Amino acid sequence: MSETINNESQETTRSLNFVEQIVADDLKEGKNGGRLNTRFPPEPNGYLHIGHAKAICMDFGVAEKFGGTCNLRFDDTNPVKEDVEYVDSIREDIHWLGFDWGDREYYASDYFPQLYELALRLIREGKAYVDDQTSEEIAAQKGTPTRPGIESPYRNRSVEENLDLFQRMNAGEFEEGARVLRAKIDMASDNMHFRDPIMYRIIKHPHHRTGTTWKVYPMYDFAHGQSDYFEGVTHSICTLEFVPHRPLYDYFVDELADETYRPRQIEFNRLNLTYTVMSKRKLLQLVKEGLVAGWDDPRMPTISGMRRRGYTPASIRNFIDLIGYTKYEALNSISLLEHAVRDDLNRVATRGMAVINPVKVVITNYPEDKEEILEMENNPEQPDSGTHQMPFSREIYIEREDFMENPPKKFFRLAPGGEVRLKGGYIIKCTDVVKDDEGNIVEIHCTYDPETRSGLPGSMRKVKGTLHWVSAKHAVDATVRLYDRLFNVENPAAEPDRDFREMLNPDSLKVVTGVKIEPFLAQNLKPGTPYQFQRIGYFTPDLDCTDSEIVFNRTISLKDSWEKAKNK
Repeated sequence: MSETINNESQETTRSLNFVEQIVADDLKEGKNGGRLNTRFPPEPNGYLHIGHAKAICMDFGVAEKFGGTCNLRFDDTNPVKEDVEYVDSIREDIHWLGFDWGDREYYASDYFPQLYELALRLIREGKAYVDDQTSEEIAAQKGTPTRPGIESPYRNRSVEENLDLFQRMNAGEFEEGARVLRAKIDMASDNMHFRDPIMYRIIKHPHHRTGTTWKVYPMYDFAHGQSDYFEGVTHSICTLEFVPHRPLYDYFVDELADETYRPRQIEFNRLNLTYTVMSKRKLLQLVKEGLVAGWDDPRMPTISGMRRRGYTPASIRNFIDLIGYTKYEALNSISLLEHAVRDDLNRVATRGMAVINPVKVVITNYPEDKEEILEMENNPEQPDSGTHQMPFSREIYIEREDFMENPPKKFFRLAPGGEVRLKGGYIIKCTDVVKDDEGNIVEIHCTYDPETRSGLPGSMRKVKGTLHWVSAKHAVDATVRLYDRLFNVENPAAEPDRDFREMLNPDSLKVVTGVKIEPFLAQNLKPGTPYQFQRIGYFTPDLDCTDSEIVFNRTISLKDSWEKAKNK
């Protein structure tokens, strides 16, 4: 028995990613009293994107896996860029992904009084000073990685003068940019972040939670570690760009921590996707310049955009599990994400019939006044998903692309004299076509074999082609939005000298009207409900969808046409 347990334990250890292994080791050693508390700390200055989803899955996932807790803490230290709209959207996105923070919702602004008092303490101890230089002068003074910085002429102000100036900064006596508070550390340090980093700057814009109480706001490097400490966070998990910030994180935490408790920063690689930009600044530009229809435009890499497009939480989480967590930056193929989406939608999506580019078929030997109700399988991947009813009549619609007058040799759809099966229905045979004055086909005439209806003995007769269709008499009109990748360049970030807007895919959205859908789809229009339009792709009703104006968003096609085209 002990050998079995040991093998299972080794298997569990092997399955842990490197962050989980660090957490497991810390818990085993009893650090922080054996307590585990992570946090997800978004800035409320935009909508979350799929890169944030990776961090969410890590922060909340680790806490779940090891029986700890995860806080949601809004890093609201820059009121100029922040908005309650973003706070609300972040909450919604996290819940949609399947995570919850309970009563542990915090804000960096909760700790403004403690941070301010700590800053005063550091001034009194000679560890911080007020600098009157401009941001440009400070940047130039910092030197380079190979050349030490130059001390500020204000670095050796007296404690009394620094206290007076800092308090007057917060009282609003000075204009924005006139003064900053800097930590006094080491202008010759090999780590550029140690060269007297800025702790506070003046901002006179009202804060969405604290109003006009504060005129000075802490910088990230000063606020973040201290907020972790005040909250009881044990593991501060972040992305690789914060590796050089970690010594400064520890430096400030040392001003508060003792041997009984201290938070630990751990870094993992960011999620980067092909044909996508992850820069919040660039995403905001797309929204503000009207190049997309908002933060939740289904072409955007935002979580709200993916939700509106029809991606499922499971597909996003499965994708993140697939790419994993490492210490090395990588560019992930969006095809992997799309594979995860297809895989999950194939499992959960209800099947339905829709004809995107319709042409009418008249079954000439079918009685004009006759109608039948056919039973259609909801999802062959889920045998207990049941069926729904679909009407059949003398006139139907099929895809125009499913008929050719002069087909190539291996065309297994409908052609003059050829037979196909209507999915769930009968075998039909083309006998004639009707054209308009311009030579365009407006009707296809067929006959049907009444013995071949699905479920009857004759239904075993085999033909090579099967088509989807919709009864013309019962069809409901709809609009579909065919979404594709937002950029037509694989890695827009790799071309910094080029305007990223020039790389937008002009075919990222096509709107098709006059689509014919079966009644079942029209009767179930809840946004976010996944459907597979047979032989076409996966679709979901849009947020703007109504009974009088039915709109479906294409989530994804059945196959990856981009990879196919790229490999030709």
